[in-house]
Amino acid sequence: GLLSVIQKLKGSQEQELRIILLGLDNAGKTTLLKHLASEEVSTITPTQGFNIKSVHSHGLKLNVWDIGGQRSIRPYWKKYLGSTDLLIYVIDSADQKRFEETGQELAELTEDENLTGVPLLVFANKQDLVTAAPAAEIAEGLSLHTYRDREWQIQACSALSGEGVQVKMGACGLCRFGTGPKGLCSHPFSSQDGMNWISSQIMNRRK
Repeated sequence: GLLSVIQKLKGSQEQELRIILLGLDNAGKTTLLKHLASEEVSTITPTQGFNIKSVHSHGLKLNVWDIGGQRSIRPYWKKYLGSTDLLIYVIDSADQKRFEETGQELAELTEDENLTGVPLLVFANKQDLVTAAPAAEIAEGLSLHTYRDREWQIQACSALSGEGVQVKMGACGLCRFGTGPKGLCSHPFSSQDGMNWISSQIMNRRK
């Protein structure tokens, strides 16, 4: 699961890493988190408030905060952003009617001073549905190429099946996008490479 993302962190003593998992309601955040934690995903209920999963491995303690995405909960998101090492934002790729809404929420998050320079991983979820928009199209709609203050990545996935979530060589749909003026998508590459990229971002912040 997500452990492979940051297993290269330096230091012999256990380090704690704070990962915030956000997105609109019904985006699939909790399902995705269960896959990252290698847990059963057959029964999922909407998150009311937040879930925290802490996993110990390779001398690391990963504290993943899964915070509900209902409209009534979103005003409280900012209370959880302090000391964040990585922001994971989940989007329902098949619910195109809410793209503008989710884009506005993400834009507000990235403007928060607590997230200045924090690496961003966007999961373009529900790619198993025929109505899902491609990750490249979503990245363009979110104007991710305009983010100059942080490294970012977008990954196509299906939290339900686990495809694109677990760290596997050759898994589907991880694209790296340039930070140049055009913000064009470069070539697809393996999710292992993408996860190593995230690892390097966290290492840089911890130096």
